[in-house]
Amino acid sequence: MAKLLVALALLPAAAAFVGPTQTAAPATKVAETKADLESLAKSLNPAVGFWDPLNVAESRAVGETSEKTIAWYRQAEIKHGRVAMAAFVGYCVQANGFHWATKMTLGGLDWPTGTPPEQWDALP
Repeated sequence: MAKLLVALALLPAAAAFVGPTQTAAPATKVAETKADLESLAKSLNPAVGFWDPLNVAESRAVGETSEKTIAWYRQAEIKHGRVAMAAFVGYCVQANGFHWATKMTLGGLDWPTGTPPEQWDALP
């Protein structure tokens, strides 16, 4: 009985020494041309479809292809979306009265109080 208990106790630990199984990486299709963007827009929102009033899909950076420009716009949109999400969390934290434990300036000024717009207006 004791041997069985020891074997059962060691069984989960033995799984840690087994190597990972090989799985195929998921294939992600990246839309890089205007035609790809049009088909993606029509499949995601058939009511509106592809709508590009400023002709951004055909714009080109200096000396670059349209595909590279679309990829650059995609990465910029992802980056700015992440910054906006972090700013929203910061706004919520600030609105609930949390702030750094240190003084705001080296001169010893404390953090302003009030709502976030009032705090923004009170910055030196």
